[in-house]
Amino acid sequence: MTKIEYLSMSKPQRAFHGFIDFFANLPRKTGRLVSRLPRKTGQLVQKVVKPFYNIYDAVLHGDWRTRLSVLLMGFGQFTRGQQIRGVLYFVYEAFFVTFMALFGFKYLSGLGTLGQLAEVTIKVDGIRTSYYYDNSFEILIYSIVTIAFIVIAAYLWYSQLVDSIKLQRYGYVGKKFSNKQTLSSIVNQNYDKTLMAIPMFGLTLFTIIPTVIMILIGFTNYSSAHLTPKSLVDWVGLQNFEKVFGGVGSDGSLFLYAFGMVLLWTLIWAFFATFSNYFLGMFVAMIINSKGIKLKKLWRTVLVTTIAVPQFISLLLMNRMLNTDVGIFNEWLEELGWISTGIPWLNSPILSKVVIILVNTWIGIPYTMLICTGLLMNIPTDLYESAKIDGAGPFKTYTKITLPYMLFVTTPYLISQFVGNINNFNVIYLLSGGNPLFTNLGSDTILASLGQTDLLITWIYKISLTNVSKDYGFASVLGLLIFVVVAFFSLIFFNRSSSMKDEEEFQ
Repeated sequence: MTKIEYLSMSKPQRAFHGFIDFFANLPRKTGRLVSRLPRKTGQLVQKVVKPFYNIYDAVLHGDWRTRLSVLLMGFGQFTRGQQIRGVLYFVYEAFFVTFMALFGFKYLSGLGTLGQLAEVTIKVDGIRTSYYYDNSFEILIYSIVTIAFIVIAAYLWYSQLVDSIKLQRYGYVGKKFSNKQTLSSIVNQNYDKTLMAIPMFGLTLFTIIPTVIMILIGFTNYSSAHLTPKSLVDWVGLQNFEKVFGGVGSDGSLFLYAFGMVLLWTLIWAFFATFSNYFLGMFVAMIINSKGIKLKKLWRTVLVTTIAVPQFISLLLMNRMLNTDVGIFNEWLEELGWISTGIPWLNSPILSKVVIILVNTWIGIPYTMLICTGLLMNIPTDLYESAKIDGAGPFKTYTKITLPYMLFVTTPYLISQFVGNINNFNVIYLLSGGNPLFTNLGSDTILASLGQTDLLITWIYKISLTNVSKDYGFASVLGLLIFVVVAFFSLIFFNRSSSMKDEEEFQ
């Protein structure tokens, strides 16, 4: 089929053709994948083997300075004119050896058991004194930090060894090096790495390491019954994951049901909270930007002013106004004679979810309106004039010009909003508190406080902070599942968006 024939098809015909074409080409694509497998495997093996070969080459063919660099990091650089680089390598080695001797080995050796001896109470002269020996949580944290230092040390050791043999071979042809070249490399050739060093350090310290710790906690029995340092924490394998997916205990099916309901509501909430704000905010911006609308600055100012009020104040106020017994909405309706008993705005399984989405729309439209206002002004007016000449109506103009342009520019914003709404703690917790509670989940403490408007993030908060019996291992598993869900939707949406596929379309 030619491209012209394909473009002449209607959208349903194109979709059907793509569906048939996918299965028709499946054997060919599978064969191509299988034929490439040996080459890809060979490339992977080559990448894995290459560092070991470089180390072997440096040790076998290196001179005494390169070989001594195996023990003293930076010695090869220091003795070949790059004293600054050599000293930096050696300083890290000295720090690493000192850290491992004083702290690292002690904590890393306890990672397998997370400690053997916790609180010991000794009675001396009628006075009881408690002594704490092993702290499971400290062992876990410092072990991960130690592993991070080991990875960095291994990378730096390999880099300086390969760099030393390279300097040695450059020396054979009379090429000399100095500290000036090192400084030039830092501020010129490798300036990007220099610039990203501090952000990467912060990312590792405040994001990557805590995420790894959270994942590992999901494999332990860390809970209010196993609080450090009074008691030890033990590894329990996949027990917490089995509990989430209904594989442990008589209440296993209830856990799976509860997780499924909360995940479903989380995704529904994120979808409506994101796109209702987006499209309604865009329509408000389009209305204000219309030529026939007067007092444009006034309407924008009114909407911007609502953003100045802290969100938690607005949510707490709406919580009181929607209260079933003393809320002002129910009082007005009773005075009008429309109702005889209070409407459970935030205590009905279905109505509460609708109200939450509507309230979120009310507080979210001004933000989207501000973003869309500036973007709408940047759409070339020639496009609208050409569409009008061709006989396109308002709806056709919107779907063919305005919406594609807005989606192209705001796709990253939409993705961040969707991710933010999956983890939107404030709206749910301050407005409904997760209510109403489920009534068919048994008496397990993890499920007892679960509400029908709880998101995964508010469920984690209850499990780890507000419940009488806290289960940090189970909460960590839920946190890991949130990460998987967020990563999945973020990658899918971004890779399939026009922002990724058609970068030059609106340039």
